[in-house]
Amino acid sequence: MESKVCRLALEDGTLVFGESFGSPCSTPICGEVVFNTAMTGYQEALTDPSYSEQILLMTATQIGNYGVNAEDMESHKVQVSGFVVKELSKTVSNYRSDSSLTHWLAAEGVPAITGIDTRAIVRIIRESGALRGAMTTDSSISDHNLVEIAKQSPIMVGKDLASSSSCEGKSTWSECLGKWGTSNNHKVSPQWKVVAIDCGAKSNIYRHLVSIGCEVVSVPNTTSAAEIKTYKPDGVFISNGPGDPAAVESTVEMLKELVGLFPMFGICLGHQMLALSLGATTWKLKFGHRGANQPVREVETGKVEITSQNHGFCVDEQSLLDSGCIVTHRHLNDDTVAGFMHAELPIMGVQYHPEASPGPHDSSYLFEQFVNMMKSHAQSETL
Repeated sequence: MESKVCRLALEDGTLVFGESFGSPCSTPICGEVVFNTAMTGYQEALTDPSYSEQILLMTATQIGNYGVNAEDMESHKVQVSGFVVKELSKTVSNYRSDSSLTHWLAAEGVPAITGIDTRAIVRIIRESGALRGAMTTDSSISDHNLVEIAKQSPIMVGKDLASSSSCEGKSTWSECLGKWGTSNNHKVSPQWKVVAIDCGAKSNIYRHLVSIGCEVVSVPNTTSAAEIKTYKPDGVFISNGPGDPAAVESTVEMLKELVGLFPMFGICLGHQMLALSLGATTWKLKFGHRGANQPVREVETGKVEITSQNHGFCVDEQSLLDSGCIVTHRHLNDDTVAGFMHAELPIMGVQYHPEASPGPHDSSYLFEQFVNMMKSHAQSETL
């Protein structure tokens, strides 16, 4: 079967040609083009809801060599708009593999392109910032028109994508880390009820919470503060998710009503929205932090953690300090805020992914820190 040419156009006029795999895209697909520097974990990245309406480029040279499998899904479907790699592996070799990357993306209806110089695209994005892109396999669309399609596609600033990535209704989560756990390989009896506000959560976050003794009740991000109070939780967790945190106004307003009532922990988008609910502001990074090798320093101890990250927005440091918070972690590449705690209230957030799927386990202690926060709060309530 003859391979089909696929084109990727960026809004700055850059145009690259490659080979189509996955699903054909005769109708152009658009999205913000972003890159991930992880060496492995392409399936987890592709199913991370934080990549909604983005075209994901992997910087690792060869992708697809270990296939895909049902266990490594971070959500129920592929979340990216399109996928870009330098070289699609011709061989799939892993005992856990259920399918090839090509067949899986085709079944999911997601287009992908291989055979391009991904390093060149990354350098453009690093210099110009994240750019909108358009992909197509339709040769009747001129190069000029494809660039115009990219230029006219929606920008990420001001987009509430969390509400469309959230769960549809209340549910409970019972799956633990199991054999992938670093210490506990068995489910711990639940001791702490956690209401998880789902803004596009990765499954491994909930597995971590269950594995350390949390009863997880997942609710949509549109749930009211009044309803959350009826669950009488020991703590409130706010998940990762896609889009601009400042655009998710209803969730930020709901969090404002919960501040001070329960211990709260936010990851990624949840970290940003927690900061917004306390009075801080956010801004868009030039090209974001995405990958499983992002260095973060804990301010108090000086300890450096290698973390998994996926975000395009950041909390403004001065506004965070003015809101009564302290910076607990910093990103070592650009000194941006990577974590905070409120100076008086049991509230904390990190800009990265301590569940690290994929990635190192350096930051998994943060889940235990959340449990300790709930424990301390419960003890203070009984005094």
